[in-house]
Amino acid sequence: MASISKRKEESHLLNGSVKQSTWSKAFCSNAVWEEKDEFLDVIYWLRQIIAVILGLVWGVAPLKGFLGIAIFCVINAGLLYVYFSSFQQIDEEEYGGMWELTKEGFMTSFALFLVVWIIFYTALHFD
Repeated sequence: MASISKRKEESHLLNGSVKQSTWSKAFCSNAVWEEKDEFLDVIYWLRQIIAVILGLVWGVAPLKGFLGIAIFCVINAGLLYVYFSSFQQIDEEEYGGMWELTKEGFMTSFALFLVVWIIFYTALHFD
């Protein structure tokens, strides 16, 4: 009971308005990010979601080889670039430049993509 009231207190700003959650800001265009790490966390977790979805699709559709990896890299980097440059319209230099945002969480999402792709491809298409 005490933790619920503590959370409610934390969700209020000093001026009395309610603080917007991270995920609600992630899906609102031109959101204001108070903390740099908060936006980087959103980028990181969006990459993980994209990796799972693309790994599942690549595994179900019998896609193999370098072509699958290359298409994943282009889609992953491209979607996130469009997200932070067009949808959120953030100042890239505030986060270390376009390259820093583009590579945020990329390797972990790539590893997750490979695991999901291999599991689904092996389960569905291996004789």
